[in-house]
Amino acid sequence: MKNAVLILFLVITFGSCKEQKETTTASTVNWNKRSVDYKISDSLKAGKTYLSVYSQVYSQSEHTTHDLTATVNMRNTSSTDTLYILQAEYYNTAGKLIRNYNKKSIYIAPMESVAIVIDEHDKEGGTGGNFIFDWKINKLTSKPLFEGVFISTKGQQGLSFITQGKTIK
Repeated sequence: MKNAVLILFLVITFGSCKEQKETTTASTVNWNKRSVDYKISDSLKAGKTYLSVYSQVYSQSEHTTHDLTATVNMRNTSSTDTLYILQAEYYNTAGKLIRNYNKKSIYIAPMESVAIVIDEHDKEGGTGGNFIFDWKINKLTSKPLFEGVFISTKGQQGLSFITQGKTIK
């Protein structure tokens, strides 16, 4: 009986363990499934938003940094109208374009959020990276919300903070 209980315990314990898979992808968005294959109406209101993004932060001095995982959220705040993202460009601390996430315009459905995840090991953005988003919405619709969530955990210590985008056009 003891052996049966031990075997059952081991099966439950090891059967419930999932292999942790390290991801190196810089985006959780399937851009192809979200792409818009038609000309977006000129009657829509165009906007541009700036978002500060941190791949690293300084600690103790300018010679020590902590690497961070960045989650960049693009949120459609309208409950009725679609948000169109024309460009999502990622720049590093020096202002050099690292990557443009969408080759075609994409849509975000009403009240939907879409995230870009920048892996903790991706240090390209540095301590002062940023995104520029070009977008279009219905003229009577509320502006979209762009947020960054940054996190790092080492041992028993954790670091996390957020940033919010600023509409610049």
